[in-house]
Amino acid sequence: MRAVVLEEFGGPLQLRDIPQPVAGPGQVLVRVHASGVNPLDTKIRAGQAGHARSQLPAVLGLDLAGQVVETGPGVDGLVVGDEVYGLTGGVGDLQGSLAEFAAVDARLVARKPAALSMREAAVLPLAVITAWEGLVDRARVRTGQRVLVHGGAGGVGSVAVQIAVARGAEVFATASAAKADIVRRLGAVPIDYKTPVAEYVAEHTAGAGFDIVYDTVGGQVLDASFEAVRTYTGHVVSALGWGTHALAPLSFKGATYSGVFTLLPLLTGQGREHHGAILREAAALADEGKLRPLMDQHSYDLSTVAEAHRAVESGMAKGKVVIDIRG
Repeated sequence: MRAVVLEEFGGPLQLRDIPQPVAGPGQVLVRVHASGVNPLDTKIRAGQAGHARSQLPAVLGLDLAGQVVETGPGVDGLVVGDEVYGLTGGVGDLQGSLAEFAAVDARLVARKPAALSMREAAVLPLAVITAWEGLVDRARVRTGQRVLVHGGAGGVGSVAVQIAVARGAEVFATASAAKADIVRRLGAVPIDYKTPVAEYVAEHTAGAGFDIVYDTVGGQVLDASFEAVRTYTGHVVSALGWGTHALAPLSFKGATYSGVFTLLPLLTGQGREHHGAILREAAALADEGKLRPLMDQHSYDLSTVAEAHRAVESGMAKGKVVIDIRG
């Protein structure tokens, strides 16, 4: 099969012919139709993601959508012909999705939403799981809450907004002024990210703070999240809480904090069933018209993966980038 192979971190991506895998116990063999590109994919390629390093030589690509062509022993619930999507590889010793076929743990995939194309489904898994683990698993988002999503027009942020809206919350999201309309279309009240915290907390919560603040940006934005959260019952969640931060603003409010590390089941093998369960929930939302990805419309294939990575790194992509593996 054809695959894009990385021989050294920071080196070129090379299109090669490599052996096609077979489905082992608990695995399904997927003919990959599309591979979503995340900023994390570009960091892994550059050797800048120590928490998500792949074993070289590596086939990268975290997200996929495709069709099951073979099932291994012990697989229940999936059959040949099923269209699936999932966050399945591209880290550790797991083959990624930049290949024509991938043998993946069946627990990590779910049937793709019928309402979405392969391209649309391929850009959702990492974003959906990250957003869901923060909002639903950790913060228990529900009707009547006021939720603030930092980076509401980004890959994870845009999905987080839609999940919070679907679960009945009143949602607000920071973004640049140029992306305010995107946030508004997703169902959230846009807040210019340059606005001082005290100002938007006063305007939108009468100074009380937000019930849930989801940080998808990290750094100083996580510090701002501690300031923006409600006293006592507030909950801050971050998908990028890796720096050194003063907890005093959070502690003085008696509020709580949760971190999200989406790759843990891929790296440890623990909790993979939950990823599949989240994807099934997300597929139902998509089929109800409550979840749609923000997608870049440029077309890339296995021969132009490097161009797709440059589009993500440059910030020029307008939405999530996808690689078409099977046209």
